[in-house]
Amino acid sequence: MRLLLISNSTNPGEPYLDYPKNRIREFLGPVPVNALFLPYAAVTFSYDEYEAKVSERFREIGHDVTSIHRFKDPVAAVENAAAIIVGGGNTWKLLKMILDNNLVDSVRKRVRSGIPYIGWSAGSNVACPTIRTTNDMPILEPLSFNAFNLVPFQINPHYLDANPAGHAGETREQRIEEFIEVNPDVWVAGLREGTMLLVEKEKICLFGPRKTRVFKKGNIPRELGEDDDFSFLLQ
Repeated sequence: MRLLLISNSTNPGEPYLDYPKNRIREFLGPVPVNALFLPYAAVTFSYDEYEAKVSERFREIGHDVTSIHRFKDPVAAVENAAAIIVGGGNTWKLLKMILDNNLVDSVRKRVRSGIPYIGWSAGSNVACPTIRTTNDMPILEPLSFNAFNLVPFQINPHYLDANPAGHAGETREQRIEEFIEVNPDVWVAGLREGTMLLVEKEKICLFGPRKTRVFKKGNIPRELGEDDDFSFLLQ
C-alpha cells in the first residue's frame, strides 16, 4: 500500500494545501493523475466549492481531481480510480457518507491493490481502523465507527500539547490516555500540525518540522521525528 496521511491542510498564513503540495507531487509521481476526491467532510460549503479548491492546488503540481459526487455510481468510481484523495472537515459526516454509499470495502480493496491514497485531517482519520480518535463534534451519526482500516493504528490529527491558561478541561494527551486505557492494544499517533506520515509497503516515515507523539497503554509516550522508524505501528 501507498498512503500519505497529513495532519492538516493549511498552516497559518499560507494558501490551502500549500505546505504539503510538493510531497503530494512526489508521492503521485511525474505522470499526471486525475484522482478521485471524496469531499464528504465538507459541512458549511458545497462539494463543488471543495472540489474547486482542491483542484486549484493539484493543478499547480501537475495533477487534478474529480469529486465523487459527480458520479452516478460511487462504487464504480472507486473501482476505476487511479488514486483516492479524502479531504478534511467533519469526520463524522465524512464517515456517514462513506458508509451510506457503501464505499468502505471498495476503497480498501483499491488501496490495498496499490493505488495511492492521500488524506488530510478527517481524511487521515478514516484511514485508521475507526474514527474514535477524531477531534470533531459528532454532528451526524454514522452507522458504525469503523473506517477503512488501511493501517492498524489510530491517528489524532492536529495534535496539540497546549493547556491554555484558564482551561480546566482535559488536554489532548489526557483524552488519548482515556482512549488507550480502554483500548490497550492500540497505538495512537498524535500528528502535529505541518506533519504527515508516508506509508509504503511495510515502512512508515514522518515528514515535517515537528515530532509525532506516540501512545500505547503501558508505554511511556514517545516523541518520534523524521529520523525515526515508525514501522512498529504496522505490527
